[in-house]
Amino acid sequence: MKVTNLFLTTLLTTIPALAQKTDSTAIAAGKAITSKFPTTRVFDLQYQQSGPSDYTTKVLGNVFEKETIQNHSRLKAAANINLYKSKSQRFFITNSFRYKYESFSFGTIQNATTIFSRPDADFHYFANAVSGTYFGQLFKKNVIYNATATVDADQYHFQRVKGMVSAVMLIKKTERTTFTLGALFSIDPSAIIPFVPIATYEYQFKDSPWKLDFILPQRFLVKRPLFENGRLSLGTEMASENFYLSLNTDAFKGTYELNELALRSGITYEHALGKNFIGTFKGGIANVLSSRITERGERTNHYVIDNKQDAHLYFNAGVSYNPF
Repeated sequence: MKVTNLFLTTLLTTIPALAQKTDSTAIAAGKAITSKFPTTRVFDLQYQQSGPSDYTTKVLGNVFEKETIQNHSRLKAAANINLYKSKSQRFFITNSFRYKYESFSFGTIQNATTIFSRPDADFHYFANAVSGTYFGQLFKKNVIYNATATVDADQYHFQRVKGMVSAVMLIKKTERTTFTLGALFSIDPSAIIPFVPIATYEYQFKDSPWKLDFILPQRFLVKRPLFENGRLSLGTEMASENFYLSLNTDAFKGTYELNELALRSGITYEHALGKNFIGTFKGGIANVLSSRITERGERTNHYVIDNKQDAHLYFNAGVSYNPF
């Protein structure tokens, strides 16, 4: 399931450069998005370390092996640039580049006949998205329309082209409450749900530093300023990850794709590091809801390998650059 990635891709397109514009809708949208999602800033670098966890692998529905992931690290880099802006300041074309490196170290592995060890495994993932975003009005409400085309690859080959369109309407905006509704349609054969509703709700509690930040289907957080230049967040976020595998076994040959969906619950602290840099620190417990391997381009419910992974601890550190 790639709902989270698709939703973030939608938000990526209202680029940090919007903060330079004279249109108040574009300015507000740009600031809100770059504040909520570090990967939408001009540059973002993140490193994540996960603790040991056991998991069971099923192949075509049958238990194949049980093993332990002793070490799992993930490095991510993102860059976003504005390619074009209209004179009206309402239409933008943007480019977003993503790179991800996954590294796994395994402990003892046990199948039906033997106990053995497996060498470390490393994976590289690249994606580039070009998006068109238009700020308009419908029924006297501000609306953000978006269309995005994405091409991805591993270290060996280009893999797939994906597309999506979306629209998000600002339903209510007051001093303490912001509420939006929208929808996303995915042009991707591997998407389990091609049509996804989007809803966001932000509420500033009265006479309190705490704020509620709810985004369907991505996160539920409570936030507050901390110290002079910091922000603390508590809650749960849904995260989806994917990368490609080249398999050459008796049962599987060719390119396959691993898709993982997890809930990460814990604490986040962000701190302004000078004028344009922001440091982010996260930690907590990750619960893997689904981890499946499919043939490239197939729906994740048509999986050939299913992994059941135990909950595990995680820690994430990152730094973002946002001159606007």
